[in-house]
Amino acid sequence: MDFWGTVGVLFRRWYVALPAFLLVLAGAAGVYARFPKTYTSTSAFVLMIPPSGGSLPTDPEFPNPLTNPLVNFDAGLGLSASLLIQALSTAEVAAKVGVTPGGRTTYTISNGTTNQELMISLPYIVVTAEAPTPEEAHRVVVRINELAKEELVRQQRALQAPPATYLTTLQAVPPTAPVEKTGSRLRALVVALAMGCFLSLAATFAVENWAFRRRAHRDEDGEPPSRADAPTAPAASAGLEPAAPLRQAPAVPPAHGPVASLGQAPAVPPAHGPVASLGQAPSAPPAHGPVASPGHG
Repeated sequence: MDFWGTVGVLFRRWYVALPAFLLVLAGAAGVYARFPKTYTSTSAFVLMIPPSGGSLPTDPEFPNPLTNPLVNFDAGLGLSASLLIQALSTAEVAAKVGVTPGGRTTYTISNGTTNQELMISLPYIVVTAEAPTPEEAHRVVVRINELAKEELVRQQRALQAPPATYLTTLQAVPPTAPVEKTGSRLRALVVALAMGCFLSLAATFAVENWAFRRRAHRDEDGEPPSRADAPTAPAASAGLEPAAPLRQAPAVPPAHGPVASLGQAPAVPPAHGPVASLGQAPSAPPAHGPVASPGHG
């Protein structure tokens, strides 16, 4: 069926399509309202070298020159950030922040890019948390930042690095205010609308098919079509009164007894006794007694 045929069916069966469409809108609104909400919070920090550098002077009388940590980056910072990301992505750290497997609260840690080649070349650490409540999302991000600082100190202490050369963290982006993540709810709304419209069209065409089959059966049985199934007359659509149907005269019942054929006289019943032939006198009955011969007196 083409587009205009579909539109014609929808207009012809509007009493089915309109309620179904209203039910679709109500169902989609219910899905959007009851779909679980998700809030997200993000923070980012960067690893920094101390102003005196990453090494101690060989001669205490000649200390290292002081530099600005923001302009003193090297490849070691990216590698240290990569090691810290791996340490914070374990199940033990997730348990410390209250994230359970299969739960709705999750978090991700990266260096701000999905390119694996840049994993060890960027000194950034980006933390993103998702939770069903804004308070939970903000709490997870704050807790991950605290654990990141503790883990960085622990790694350097385990390597017995001089405390004066310890790397530090600069909070580039503090934990943001949680915002609602509407992408999942919008996708659920679109899916609900699509399925609802499909079911609405299916119901409309089902009623149209049922009416067509019902009209076909009535035509086969010789029954007059109902008002809902009968097609619209051209006179009615043009605003004219339809012509009255022709009335047929009632059949005349046959008269009792034999009826004469058209143009023929009715048959005369035979008389009792022998009938004289056409043009001959009837024969006289014989007289009782002897009859005289002709010529005798």
